[in-house]
Amino acid sequence: MSDAYPQPLDLSSLQVFPLADRKSLTRVDEILVDPESDPEPVSPALRVILERCAHRMRAARAKGATILLAYGAHLLRNGAVTLLERLMDEGWITHCATNGAGTIHDWEYAFLGKSTESVRENVAAGTFGTWEETGRNLHLAMMVGGLKGYGYGRSLGDFIQQDGVDLPPLADLGRAIREEPVDAFTSAKADLLFAMETHQLESGRVHVEHPWKRASILAQAYRRHVPVSVHPGIGYDIIANHPMFHGAVIGRAAGVDFRLFSRAVEGLDDGVMLSVGSAIMAPQVFEKSLSCVNNLRLREGRGIVSGHEIFVVDLQDGGGWDWSQGEPPKTSPAYYLRFCKSFARMGGAMHYAQCDNVRFIHHLYRLLIER
Repeated sequence: MSDAYPQPLDLSSLQVFPLADRKSLTRVDEILVDPESDPEPVSPALRVILERCAHRMRAARAKGATILLAYGAHLLRNGAVTLLERLMDEGWITHCATNGAGTIHDWEYAFLGKSTESVRENVAAGTFGTWEETGRNLHLAMMVGGLKGYGYGRSLGDFIQQDGVDLPPLADLGRAIREEPVDAFTSAKADLLFAMETHQLESGRVHVEHPWKRASILAQAYRRHVPVSVHPGIGYDIIANHPMFHGAVIGRAAGVDFRLFSRAVEGLDDGVMLSVGSAIMAPQVFEKSLSCVNNLRLREGRGIVSGHEIFVVDLQDGGGWDWSQGEPPKTSPAYYLRFCKSFARMGGAMHYAQCDNVRFIHHLYRLLIER
């Protein structure tokens, strides 16, 4: 038996293709919701939850408490950016959080005006996610943002809003690494230097036009100084299917954003946590962040986060359980709905709404704006 440990697969020779050549399944001009349109009707029970959510958001805004929206990629793909833009304008959202997929579709809409591909067909062809511009530009945004201490969300929001980035001279990067080897940003400089030399990137302006900024939650939030934290998984997202894939770059940016998310949770007393279509990322990140915040508060002799209310929205039924009553027993199938159970353990009242995500946000927008 060999003692040799298997080596990781070398992905540097992956073949990538122009994004324009992909058969994209959704288009900006077909998905964006008109905020002035009437939302589709909801049940009386859902209306009660919506009224409660709007009431708590009004109270939170009046107190200056956090109103945190965590969303999955489908909220963007269903055209909700127009609604979120207006909610951010009025201070109804103070922090956004999403996963890696949420940023990939966001950037592709802003750049190309369309996104989404057939997973079944393209995996079989070895082309799923292998799109040159998506992998390259998201990495460039994070690499340059890392030089300034930016997280994933701010880096990509800046990249979209500014239509690209400026790459520093190679000599300047090399000199900075030699002269300050233990500086906080040295690893970011080294990763960018490696990428520029490996992929023959020239110093100077990298101009990337984004004609459909209006379809980007990241760009709209960036313009309004609303933080967006991004919580990806290494290998979860199609930017791993690219020769420039660099886990350290993604991890560095995501690490900044976890701390940024935790800053929002620090302000959650009497605030609102709204999780829309994020069955994995939102509950998992929230429970760790809340534990960190409570840990620091208790060390300082302060009370833990309290008075917050949590609203969870998804298409999955709630297992026949009234989640406002707390966690079900282990004998109930509802106990195994992680996205409900995790939030039910996080203090404060938790409400679950089985609803299409855009329909919920559209009704919520009307309740908040029209009053």
